[in-house]
Amino acid sequence: MDAKNQSTEADAKPQADVPAEAASAAATPPQAAEGTAAEGAGVGKVAVAAAEVGAGAQAQAEAQPGYPPPPSEGLFRGTGRRKSAVARVRLIPGEGTIKINKRAVDDYFTEPQEQAAVCEPLIATNTAGHWNVLVSVRGGGHSGQAGAIRLGVARALVKADSRYEPALRQAGYLTRDSRRVERKKYGLRKARRRFQFSKR
Repeated sequence: MDAKNQSTEADAKPQADVPAEAASAAATPPQAAEGTAAEGAGVGKVAVAAAEVGAGAQAQAEAQPGYPPPPSEGLFRGTGRRKSAVARVRLIPGEGTIKINKRAVDDYFTEPQEQAAVCEPLIATNTAGHWNVLVSVRGGGHSGQAGAIRLGVARALVKADSRYEPALRQAGYLTRDSRRVERKKYGLRKARRRFQFSKR
């Protein structure tokens, strides 16, 4: 009996001296260990793929030519028309002031979409805040005047540098909108609206 007890104690002592990490590794089945290794490899592959995508996007952004900075001096003119409105635009390198008939754009146009239309060509070419825009506009209403100013600003930017043209052309800012109010026809109440029919 004493010999058996001694052998049991001797077998138990090496197990107690074994580190916890080694014991857990020994307790882990081979299939679970392979799964953990595969998961680690998968995470590594995802990280590498994400890094490659980020590097590719950065390289593409670096390869794409940026828009040229505005010149330090000069005056560039553009004329825009929409409906019966005519806008004459002057671009001068500056800090981004926009004046319409000697009034600030926020004071002249009250609708947000009309205020945004004036700045759209500058935003499309990444030059907002680099040009002073001086506009003289006559005729039409606020909607027609905003469209005329947008066309005039886009044309003036192309005169300043022709490299702006692809972005402006793609956005449609260099296209003259030829739509106008349709004329009234005789026998009708408006262009196409008929008079109300009364049976008696």
